[in-house]
Amino acid sequence: MDWSLVFEFWVIAAILTCTPGADWAYSIAAGIRAKSVVPSVLGIVFGYVVVVSVVAAGLGTVIARYPAALTGLTVAGSSYLIYLGLGSLLGKSEGLEASDKSLGDSATAQFFRGAGVSSMNPKGILLLIALLPQFTTPDGWPSSVQMLVLGGLHVANITIAYFGIALLARRILRSRPRASIVITKFAGVAMTIIGAGLLIEKAIELF
Repeated sequence: MDWSLVFEFWVIAAILTCTPGADWAYSIAAGIRAKSVVPSVLGIVFGYVVVVSVVAAGLGTVIARYPAALTGLTVAGSSYLIYLGLGSLLGKSEGLEASDKSLGDSATAQFFRGAGVSSMNPKGILLLIALLPQFTTPDGWPSSVQMLVLGGLHVANITIAYFGIALLARRILRSRPRASIVITKFAGVAMTIIGAGLLIEKAIELF
């Protein structure tokens, strides 16, 4: 395994992790509205573990080859983002005193919502399908093992980043209830727009 390629991948993955998107929006919402950020962020991380495992096993390429499967994934993931976004927008305006009902009735519900946000994101899957094989070498470890190592670095990046984002949002907005309401609504708008954008993009491709 070429460790210079590993470092290059880590840098690219870190930059991509720092790009705001649905994961950011959900992490911020968890920081503001949940009693603990742990279930939601661990859910996001788990979702990416699943995606990396799927890509390393070669199933990601299979999905990419079948338009119907990719379309179904896009529709499901986009609809889920819109559902979460509208839930934040239409929910009762509360500050950090809000109960876990704002993100799910239990830690388990928050975990699976976070997993849904990341694992059903077609952009994330296609990105990993495109990136991981480019940083593997034909000699040495099996390509699937190399992709698992690279994917593990990506998972480490997002674990640190999204815990940091969620905790930072919680700390900064704890004494600013009005700001927490605004940011919660903003996160809802972001998830809704991202979901709608993916649906529109797929509709344009189909028609």
